[in-house]
Amino acid sequence: MTETTPVIQQRQLPDVLPDYGDLHPVLRRLYAARQVRSAQELEYSLKNLLPFWQLKGIDAAVELLVQAVEQDQRILIIGDFDVDGATSTALAVECLQMFGLAQTSFLVPNRFKYGYGLTPGIVEEAARLNPDLIITVDNGISSLAGVQRANALGIKVLITDHHLAGAELPAAAAIVNPNQPGCEFASKALPGVGVIFYVMMALRARLRERNWFEHTGQAEPNLAGVLDLVALGTVADVVPLDYNNRILIAQGIARVRAGQGRPGIHALLEVAARDPRRLVTSDFGFCVAPRINAAGRLDDMATGINCLLSRDAGEAMTLARQLDSLNRERRDIEDVMKQQALALLDTMSLDENSLPIGLCLFEESWHEGVVGIVASRLKDRLHRPVIAFANAGSGELKGSARSVKGLHIRDALDAVAACHPGLISKFGGHAMAAGLSLPRENYETFARAFDTEVRRHLGEADLFGVLLSDGPLDESEISLPLAEELRSAGPWGQLFEEPRFDGEFIVVQHRIVGEKHLKLTLQIPGSRQLVDAIAFHTTDEDWPAGVERVETVYQLDVNEFRGQRSVQLIIQHIQPLGL
Repeated sequence: MTETTPVIQQRQLPDVLPDYGDLHPVLRRLYAARQVRSAQELEYSLKNLLPFWQLKGIDAAVELLVQAVEQDQRILIIGDFDVDGATSTALAVECLQMFGLAQTSFLVPNRFKYGYGLTPGIVEEAARLNPDLIITVDNGISSLAGVQRANALGIKVLITDHHLAGAELPAAAAIVNPNQPGCEFASKALPGVGVIFYVMMALRARLRERNWFEHTGQAEPNLAGVLDLVALGTVADVVPLDYNNRILIAQGIARVRAGQGRPGIHALLEVAARDPRRLVTSDFGFCVAPRINAAGRLDDMATGINCLLSRDAGEAMTLARQLDSLNRERRDIEDVMKQQALALLDTMSLDENSLPIGLCLFEESWHEGVVGIVASRLKDRLHRPVIAFANAGSGELKGSARSVKGLHIRDALDAVAACHPGLISKFGGHAMAAGLSLPRENYETFARAFDTEVRRHLGEADLFGVLLSDGPLDESEISLPLAEELRSAGPWGQLFEEPRFDGEFIVVQHRIVGEKHLKLTLQIPGSRQLVDAIAFHTTDEDWPAGVERVETVYQLDVNEFRGQRSVQLIIQHIQPLGL
């Protein structure tokens, strides 16, 4: 089983580049290719955020919270077991306590016992804490039965979520979700942590209007202190980085770089050997987020939330080390499962051209908390939608789905459910990722139905990955100053991708480092200039002997070693030439 070879395409540029002011020519090209229309869209001041009053349901939500503040009610936050959910939970608890709601606590459903969202089971457990108000963060929009049970128990529910709504909305006291029908909020890409941040901004504004802070003598909360949480959750949830989201991320990263981040984030960066002063979005996405996610995947997300909430550096470091240990365990489990998945594909006795286009895989021993990562790895390798299933017990399978461009995975599951009533127990998600449950005996039927539905949208010609490139760099541009500029020019992320370039190089030296990474010294053709490069997860088995010239797609990055900073290429695709 081999990877599909991606096609390299250069990003399209407008005929006339917008006026961005005094910027490096490469940066002007990058921003134009990402549809930045003016220099204004590169100004990441909080004053440019979209107004909270655009959110449908915000007034009803604020009225609930004002009542809670004035009556000192008991508030229970129900979160999710991913990083967006963890940061949303930590933000809600911290902000509400800053508003004087000392009786604010949180409860995160154990994914292995209750599953996702505000289920009737988690409501029963929540009821033991006798809350006056339940606030969901990063979940709840599909929790019809859970909200119904809460209402029956006399517990009000405020839903804050960003996932796509179903045909029916829960009967909650208030719902704030930019993706609910009729919401005019201009950014549909706001993550869960962004939604609850907007709710807290609206609450502060309402209390300010009522002169509540003056009457009580309580200090008005500075919500800038939680922007590090907003930035982390937004990056980790891989939502599109529209202008509004870029403002939130840029502000949060600036606080961490300035030493104003919370102890938990600093501790997680330290165990990941990342310098907070040089923080970039990829540090959040590839170093901090996986360590927090590991808690939700293998154990209890409360560990991650408590790390983010901790104000004591020593306690935060202890929790960060626990998360780091869980992440190493998660990687070991993932490696085994990935090899088992590849072996499953081999036993099908099929080549890539005859594999199902919508691919489902199930192995009895797979870990329910890690199947999403395996699905993602296989999706990248085979460039087709993949659903990996695990045995959830009681005759049920739980699947995690990852998609490719051209297929909205949640809509595909909705179509399968509509054509085959009763086949899927429940599902939900986004365009590119979703989760579902189904009876074990339905697996084979579902796998065929899913492939049939995917083939309605994708054909064999769609099964080749496309690597978008910002074009080649000349000799003078492969430099440390430009690499430094690119690092600070973000925030880069989903649909505002980190710059990557393509070009041919002569291989001067290569060796394997860390047992699984290819370290190279490359020469620019027609020049004497040499540049260091590294291709992660590329070994001798992937590298034919006698290679002298390569085609690459790479990021221009900065390598720091023993206090010395130098330019380095991070190879994302490497293809031998002339063999």
